[in-house]
Amino acid sequence: MSSSLVESPRTFGDMMRMPVRFYKTIGEDIYAHRSTNELTSLLLKIYLYAGFINFNLLVCGELVFFYKSMQDFETVRLAIAVAPCIGFSLVADFKQLTMAVYKKTLIQLLDELEEIHPKTLLAQRAYKMADFERTMKRVISIFTFLCLAYTTTFTLYPAVKATVKYNFLGYETFDRNFGFLIWFPYDATSRNWVYWITYWDIAHGAYLAGIAFLCADLLLVVVITQLCMHFSYISTRLEAHPCDPDQDEENLTFLCSMIKYHDKCLTLCEHVNNMYSFSLLLNFLMASMQICFIAFQVTESTIEVILIYCIFLMTSMVQVFLVCYYGDALIAASVRVGDAAYNQNWFQCSKRYCIMLKLMIMRSQKPAMIRPPTFPPISLVTYMKVISMSYQFFALLKTTYYRN
Repeated sequence: MSSSLVESPRTFGDMMRMPVRFYKTIGEDIYAHRSTNELTSLLLKIYLYAGFINFNLLVCGELVFFYKSMQDFETVRLAIAVAPCIGFSLVADFKQLTMAVYKKTLIQLLDELEEIHPKTLLAQRAYKMADFERTMKRVISIFTFLCLAYTTTFTLYPAVKATVKYNFLGYETFDRNFGFLIWFPYDATSRNWVYWITYWDIAHGAYLAGIAFLCADLLLVVVITQLCMHFSYISTRLEAHPCDPDQDEENLTFLCSMIKYHDKCLTLCEHVNNMYSFSLLLNFLMASMQICFIAFQVTESTIEVILIYCIFLMTSMVQVFLVCYYGDALIAASVRVGDAAYNQNWFQCSKRYCIMLKLMIMRSQKPAMIRPPTFPPISLVTYMKVISMSYQFFALLKTTYYRN
């Protein structure tokens, strides 16, 4: 048999490939602490900081544009148009800030997940890793496509439209427009070279925002997929254990190893909660307003604008659903550990074994979850709450707008 057809075990790095590679394109190296090339690490860091300085200057320009547009009712529509982009930018900024603040926690989390990752092909089959990875890859592919489609469409559409009109439809002038509504302290469309420098500056800022927004969620998906895989394995082992009453020492040894393993997974879940709780709170609040403002644009604009904003709307809704789905999966996987423990033939075992098993069941009744402050634990119920909040904002916005 050809060596290329022999199945080889998947490493933790294989599962992390997408977020790691995308992060590097904006200068963020998750595994910088392992790098042996100090010059490359320094250049990446400079590139990252320069990119975010540029990006935040553009965000300031969006905020100034929003403020100026709100001063006159005739231009309020422009303020509503730029509001979703501001929300997206602020969430991307806060996600990157969270990654920077919790960098040590992130490194510890990833190192510990890599340590307990099944190394051999036989172990990976026992963990059913292929099933978890297959689902994860599909989710990542869909969300990556939508997120990059949003930033690409907003960025490139004005230039493509102007090029087609000028070169193919016989228009005498080239329309110097931008995909984002930003105030500049200079005339950005006065000269051709000024326009194109500004245009590609905005394009880089949009790409950086898209990647920062995307990769934080891709990282969450990979980590929760791993944790669900470990909880599932614990549940399978507990249910399959024979609980032979004549082998009490072996039973106790097995249960002790499972309790330690379970406790390790719960500790890793707390790291995830500490890292993501505040950023997801801001994410959900901003998403509610983003969906509201985008929906308003969709109902009140031309077909051209509707198509562009529909991609943005789909991206926002899928992103919220994605986070809530994986939050719900984490809760379900951790709760199943207690059910699996109870399904054993524990009544045949010693009193000591039963007490230890009881404690494990009691601990699993407090499931692993991500708990944003003032918000319910992240699950599919949270998704319904975000959509409900968006509709309430949308109804209020339409009523206020037409009343004036």
